[in-house]
Amino acid sequence: MEEGYFGGEDSPEDQSDERRDLFRYVTVDNVDNATEYLAIMDQFTQTLLTDLSAAEVSEALAKRGIALSPEDAEARCASLVRWKNLMPSARDPRVPTVAALRHTRARFQVTRLGGTVHRQVTKVLQMRDGAREVARELLGSMAVLLSKILRQARHPRTIDAQALAADVTTVFTNQAYFADSIRDFYAYLSSVLVRYDLAGEEYASFKGLLLEYVHLIDTDVSRHSPAVLKCLDDLQPVLDHVLNALDSLPGLASADGAPVERLPGRQYNDWAELQAWYSGGEGGLSGPAQLRAAAESALGQLLTNARRMLTPGGTGGARRSDLMHLAGLFAQASVEEAHRGFSAAFGAYPARHVSFGPEEADPRDTASTSWWDAGPVDVPVSLRERGDRTARGRTARVPDPGMDITRLQEEAAQELAARRTAGAELAAAGVLDGAHLTPAARDLLLELVSMALAKELSPSQAVRVEDIDLNVAVDVAESDTDTVIRSDDGDTTFLRLALKASAADEARPGDAAGESAADEIAADAGEDQQPPSAAGGVQ
Repeated sequence: MEEGYFGGEDSPEDQSDERRDLFRYVTVDNVDNATEYLAIMDQFTQTLLTDLSAAEVSEALAKRGIALSPEDAEARCASLVRWKNLMPSARDPRVPTVAALRHTRARFQVTRLGGTVHRQVTKVLQMRDGAREVARELLGSMAVLLSKILRQARHPRTIDAQALAADVTTVFTNQAYFADSIRDFYAYLSSVLVRYDLAGEEYASFKGLLLEYVHLIDTDVSRHSPAVLKCLDDLQPVLDHVLNALDSLPGLASADGAPVERLPGRQYNDWAELQAWYSGGEGGLSGPAQLRAAAESALGQLLTNARRMLTPGGTGGARRSDLMHLAGLFAQASVEEAHRGFSAAFGAYPARHVSFGPEEADPRDTASTSWWDAGPVDVPVSLRERGDRTARGRTARVPDPGMDITRLQEEAAQELAARRTAGAELAAAGVLDGAHLTPAARDLLLELVSMALAKELSPSQAVRVEDIDLNVAVDVAESDTDTVIRSDDGDTTFLRLALKASAADEARPGDAAGESAADEIAADAGEDQQPPSAAGGVQ
């Protein structure tokens, strides 16, 4: 055995590095070597149980136009063995001569992990940069298959294990493919939305894709995911029947007792993860909820790009088309023309002071004066912040405030007239218990009562508040009953207060000796509430 083809047992640290070593042949420093490694792995993975020698690898690569000697091919295969992509073949070759034995003394075949890595690498290298369609039609079939599985699980004695296994494998395969296509699609959306140069026709087409296709995906998920989740919930009580039936089928067992990677759907954890994707599970965000959140985020970013393009004072539209045109000119220009075009496009002229003429503050700074010695030049705000050289014109005149003053005076006069009308209505109401007031008079009453209570929160005697401008006064006193004011927009109740309104120039009630103001207001309230016969028959 040759050293490098076989080795002893690896330490735990080496075992952890083996998986990373599987990708070394793709990321080698020399590009030509990486191409050769990829071609060699293509030869070992194109058929099942491919067993090749270095000479056979060299001959196969020569047919593809890659010149690689048998010695170099054996060195490349030895490196792939060291990285665990290949392993030496244990089959002894039958050769007619010693020379042929020298060329076939070492044969190789691909390892399981090496084949898996190469298939993924080939898929990534051949993948297009555009969008990938979402397999949204799989959701409807998943609901149908789960219903079939549920019907069989409810009758464990008549379960067809082979049909059940096919349905279970199809459900989990469809779910994995649907989830992968969703992730790829939204990764593509994210890569496009962050582009600053998204504008014009490209922005319009992408807007249609986002508004129509994303809505279509969300509609299908919203329609089918509740049915899938209901089937998964109904399967939980009878899941043991499903797993027992699947375990009864012939399976793969490792000769050395090592664990075997089973197909999805054969363990409780597989079903729990599938249910958690649709329900969220333990407070997490479900798959359908993540799709809706991603769609909202993408739409918000799309609107942000639209505002950026439409805002005149912002950064403006993208300059991608201008830069592409400039790049095309550079590609066709000579060296001298390219230097001149670069200076003209990006303003890369020698640093110098340009005189603005006789209006400049210090005319001694001319074109021959160094910018280091010259004084600073004021740059207009529009040019400094927005790069806009458009003349903005003169400063606008200050508008004449005469019309605004007249309008405000008219509004103040109308407001004062309305308050005086409310004050006259309130003053004519007298005792206010049961009185009907307009909302304006009621609001004025609330203001006056608030002023009265601010003077004394629990008045033992009547508190009088006056508004001389409106010629209205309100007397507030404690009482055993409530005062209720009726209005078109509702009733207002003053708890344990007696209220009486009057004109401000009238005498205050209760000035007579031996009678308190509170008794006077209460007496007036009692007289107003007497029957019509006692009050002269007038209501």
